[in-house]
Amino acid sequence: MTSKIELDYLDQLEAEAIYIMREVAGQFERPALLFSGGKDSITLVRLAQKAFAPAKIPFTLVHVDTGHNFEEAIKYRDQLVEKIGAKLVVRYVEDTIKAKGLQEPTGKNASRNWLQTFTLLDTIEEFEFDACIGGARRDEEKARAKERIFSFRDEFGQWDPKRQRPELWNLFNGRIHKGENVRVFPISNWTELDVWSYIRRENIALPSIYFAHDRECILRDGRLLNNTPVIQPDANDQIVTRRVRFRTVGDMTCTAAVESDAATLDEVVAEITISRISERGETRIDDQQTEAAMEDRKKGGYF
Repeated sequence: MTSKIELDYLDQLEAEAIYIMREVAGQFERPALLFSGGKDSITLVRLAQKAFAPAKIPFTLVHVDTGHNFEEAIKYRDQLVEKIGAKLVVRYVEDTIKAKGLQEPTGKNASRNWLQTFTLLDTIEEFEFDACIGGARRDEEKARAKERIFSFRDEFGQWDPKRQRPELWNLFNGRIHKGENVRVFPISNWTELDVWSYIRRENIALPSIYFAHDRECILRDGRLLNNTPVIQPDANDQIVTRRVRFRTVGDMTCTAAVESDAATLDEVVAEITISRISERGETRIDDQQTEAAMEDRKKGGYF
C-alpha cells in the first residue's frame, strides 16, 4: 500500500495560491499585484515570494492611494517594498479627481473609496497591465462569492458575473483581447481566519493597527472611526478614547475599528474564531449603503 503524505489545511491553501501565482506569471505579460499595506495583500506578497524564490517576485506592486489611508499602513508599505526590492507604483485619487473633474462626495460618511475605481482603471491603462492580483476572499461580502479566481474584465474594466469563465479541474483561462484584463484572486478560497492563521504560522509582521491599542475615535452610529481631520464630526457624534484594533485597513473615512484586547497573533486568531460577523460587515461603512453596494462597484471596475 502506497503511503500518502497528508498536507494540513494551510499547506493546501498555500499550495493552491502558489499554483495560481505561477499561472499568472506564465499566462500574462504585464501582471501587477494590488497592494494596500493590509493583511490580505501582505499575505499575497509572502505567497509570491514563496512561489518564485530565490528570484524576486515578478509582479509590480500597485497602490491606489485615496489620500485618506492610515499612516501606519503607508509606512509599512514603504518599508516592505524596500525590504524585498520590489517595484512600487502609487497613483493618487486626488490626482484623478483634479484631472477628470470628478465630484468628490460630501456630507456624513462621505468617502473617496468608490473613486478608487477611476484611478485603478487609469493605472491599468497607463501601464497596460493585463492581470491584477488582488486579495479578495469569498467570505468578505456576498458579491465576492460570484467571483471566479480568474475574474474577466472587459475593455472598460467592467465585471459581468454572467460572462465569467468556468474553472474546472483548476484550469484557468487567461486569454484576453487587447484592452481587456483579468483580476486574479489567489486567496479566494481562504477565510479571514485562514489568513490570520497563516500570518501566525509564517510569523509575518503587520501594521500595528491590527492589534489592540488605545485610540481616540469618533463614535458615530455605534461605530468607532479614527479621529482624523478628514472626518468631520457632526452634532450626534462623540469623541471617545477606546481600546481598539482594525480588522481591515482601508480608507479611514469608511473603515471602523472594533473594541478589542487582542494584542498578539494568538489573541487575534482566538477572537476571529468566535466572531459571527464578517470583517466588512462589521467595519466597512461603504458596504452598508445599499444591499448590493459591493456588486455595483465591482460592475463598474472596482477591485
